[in-house]
Amino acid sequence: MSSRVYYTKPSITELEVSYATDAVRHGWGDQCYAYITRFEQGFAAHLGAKHVIATSSCTGAMHMGLAALGVGPGDEVILGNTNWIASAAPITYLGAKPVFVDVLPDTWCLDPAQVEAAITPRTKAIIAVHLYGNLADMDALLAIGQRHGLPVVEDAAEAIGSQWRGRSAGTLGAFGTFSFHGTKTMTTGEGGAFVCNDDALYEKVLTLSNHGRDRSQRKQFWSDVIGFKYKMSNVQAAIGCAQVERIGDLIAGKRRIFAYYQERLQGLPLRMNPEPSGTVNGFWMPSIVVDEGVPFDREDLLQRFQAENIDGRVFFWPLTMLPMFEDQPEHTVAYGLWPRAVNLPAYHDLSEADMDRVIACVRASLQR
Repeated sequence: MSSRVYYTKPSITELEVSYATDAVRHGWGDQCYAYITRFEQGFAAHLGAKHVIATSSCTGAMHMGLAALGVGPGDEVILGNTNWIASAAPITYLGAKPVFVDVLPDTWCLDPAQVEAAITPRTKAIIAVHLYGNLADMDALLAIGQRHGLPVVEDAAEAIGSQWRGRSAGTLGAFGTFSFHGTKTMTTGEGGAFVCNDDALYEKVLTLSNHGRDRSQRKQFWSDVIGFKYKMSNVQAAIGCAQVERIGDLIAGKRRIFAYYQERLQGLPLRMNPEPSGTVNGFWMPSIVVDEGVPFDREDLLQRFQAENIDGRVFFWPLTMLPMFEDQPEHTVAYGLWPRAVNLPAYHDLSEADMDRVIACVRASLQR
């Protein structure tokens, strides 16, 4: 049988191993935050951001950020229906309601017109999720936020390497969040980051991240407010330090894979991740969406992948299909995307020969 093609896996070298080993051997006592601080500074420099707080997950970063914005019971937060649940769950943790709107057919991200139509007196924030590395229309969304006095938050979990008019995804809104899960372009195993340029918001989230203990507090074990425990470990941050040093190559690897797929899938009745003028797409997860009206069975393609020892990964379901959100309306674009869409394998050492195996399955499924 041919070797397995995973849908994604991290790029780990001796540099990551050496840093992690050093953290395990020496990163304790007064050195217990050394790699965390170094990682935060390195990632901030990469993004061009003022503040970074390393967290245990992107979900935790979003939870703390929304809490710092004052999101609470009775509030509403708007986000796209085509999403992973991690973007919506922190809203519910705070007693607020996720309000789902339809997405655009080309980027699969928030439709600004639908966002504006969904705003009510209870709306507290807008979450722009940069899906699969694709960029939400930040110009339009920030203008809407300004008109209505609402913060626009960026979920950039999947958008490392993506840029909007020369600025890194995650640095344009009130705050941004990132994921360093093992599937992401860069990884710390599990982990995430809260990112912002606002000093006051940074201090609020920093306090929340330390069980509510303000960093100016001199009383030992004294918390000023109820906070959270979403810290990244020093060992995880050590891996992250190595990944930040290699981040240019990691992003380039994703773009190489996308370019290969794009070139060899030309002529087929499908669309892939867009890269509009003025943007750079980090192409975390190359995806295909088969044209409407073209016979296509997603399960058939997934079965072909399985027969060829290739991992298949489905496009995100509309969140309103899930039982906890089913009382909210369907949306034409979101509900039309998932049956016609599949993510393609993408990891840094994926060979052209293995990508050709993936491409052959896609072609066979569309030509059956």
